[in-house]
Amino acid sequence: MPTAIRFAGLELRFLQDRHGTNDSLDVFTTTAQPGAGMPIPHYHEGWDETVYGLSGTTTWTVDRRDVDVGVGASIFIPRGVVHGFANRTADAATFLSILTPGVLGPEYFQETADLVNSGHADPGAMRALMLRHGLVPVTAG
Repeated sequence: MPTAIRFAGLELRFLQDRHGTNDSLDVFTTTAQPGAGMPIPHYHEGWDETVYGLSGTTTWTVDRRDVDVGVGASIFIPRGVVHGFANRTADAATFLSILTPGVLGPEYFQETADLVNSGHADPGAMRALMLRHGLVPVTAG
């Protein structure tokens, strides 16, 4: 069973990653507890993302538009498009993410978990971590 990476109401489990797919893809599930999500809108310069709903509903903000992804629904997020997600419901929600090509791997999420769970996740540290792994944070405005 894949190792769980947990932080801020999220649990990720990698099923495939760049290391075992010759950088072809990353595949992982995310379970988001009520109120959890990606609080920093961002985009990727080096990969596309496809999200498929497995249980519950998450709301994805993609290019300033909200899209609900429930069971059996999917959304494609091309590289360069600003996005984020939140679980705005009272129930946990799980989705599958497929990143192509697979250049992110679990390292970004493990480093995020280490930072957040240590209590030192200030905005500057999070921004530096994101940029180091190819995620470009976008401030509101």
